[in-house]
Amino acid sequence: MTSPLAADTATQALPLRLFRGAQDRRHAKAMQEQLELIEAGLMTHLDFASPVADAPARYLMSAGGKRIRPVLTLLTSELGSGPNELVRRAAQAVEMTHLASLYHDDVMDDAKLRRGVPAAQTVWSNSVAILAGDLLFARASSLVSGMGEEAILLQARTFERLCLGQLHETVGPGEGDEPIAHYIQVLADKTGALIATAARMGVMFGEAPAEYADPVTEYGERIGVAFQLIDDVIDLSPKKEQTGKRAGTDLRAGVSTLPLLLLRERAASGVVEDRDLLARIDAGVAAIGDGADPALLDPEVEALRAHAVTRETEETARRWAADAVAALAPLPKSSVKRGLERMAESIVNREG
Repeated sequence: MTSPLAADTATQALPLRLFRGAQDRRHAKAMQEQLELIEAGLMTHLDFASPVADAPARYLMSAGGKRIRPVLTLLTSELGSGPNELVRRAAQAVEMTHLASLYHDDVMDDAKLRRGVPAAQTVWSNSVAILAGDLLFARASSLVSGMGEEAILLQARTFERLCLGQLHETVGPGEGDEPIAHYIQVLADKTGALIATAARMGVMFGEAPAEYADPVTEYGERIGVAFQLIDDVIDLSPKKEQTGKRAGTDLRAGVSTLPLLLLRERAASGVVEDRDLLARIDAGVAAIGDGADPALLDPEVEALRAHAVTRETEETARRWAADAVAALAPLPKSSVKRGLERMAESIVNREG
């Protein structure tokens, strides 16, 4: 498992990237102190007074993570009076909801790794991993329950979108659905919705002007989509030390990512080279499903990584990030707005 030092380093990195200059560095230090309070609170909230529950429930949190959602809640709270106990509680509830969804995703995707460590269901079992996720969802709801009707409704609607996104991803596009539009909506529901909620809760509980709530919500949803599109590019990266997985993990598992969907679109238009590459990928995925060595798709993973569809995916992510920044137009110029702009930039420039 990732050491506490590695986890601390991961949570420190993002605030440092968002603020530059002496004054902004002080801002980053203050945010890091708030993040440490949130981390400590998360560990307390993940205490279920049962060793059978505590170990799996704390497993993924202890593995580290970027903590994008808590950082965003803290940052948007500064559009008002800044972090307070309710802001920190909101950040904890959102991060706990995110962690819960990871347990369920990994079971459904039969993932082997998460954050560089074995996925929870490979350490325990599918049933234990699902129940650990359920415990986190329940505890997140408990946290929100004392924060007012608006927060409860926002949490419920966000949870609904997470479930709908997972369901639509599992079932796939229906008859008449455009596959790429369907895929983008899945990303908006599965990732964008919770990041948007993180941003909105910062405004709500930081006592910021109400007119800032919708712009930061739109910003959050758009950077969530951008984040996942960059993940599609990173999946094809050979830099295993950054991804924690072998290159093309999603491709080998038959997961439809944007590069593959774009390749299918091109193949359908009659481009011979694209049709041939797609046929080799489909045949390789089928063979792996029947027990073949996943390495047999190494040449196709490399070919897809070098293909124009992967560059197109990256460009699409950058457009979503640019639209997220544009949504911030109603916000006043400030270190907060600059931090949000840099967060969007850091998301599309990351390599892991």
